[in-house]
Amino acid sequence: MHAAATMVLVGAVLVLALAHISIVVRLAVRQTPRWRALLALVVVPLAPWWAHRAHWQRQSYTWLLALVLYALALLTLLSGV
Repeated sequence: MHAAATMVLVGAVLVLALAHISIVVRLAVRQTPRWRALLALVVVPLAPWWAHRAHWQRQSYTWLLALVLYALALLTLLSGV
């Protein structure tokens, strides 16, 4: 069980990081004002918020789903189940 939870944890972190980077790059390239991309790097929850407001639902929901999977896997590992 620990191996599966660890694999889900690592996978969720990778997907979360890639989704976050893709949102930040897209904010920098396609959105104005461009300072939102820099702020989204520092204040992480702003990235999916601004992605959703820009109608980039797929990236926003991917980010949120990866965060939920990460939290569940982490709780599973910490609880020792």
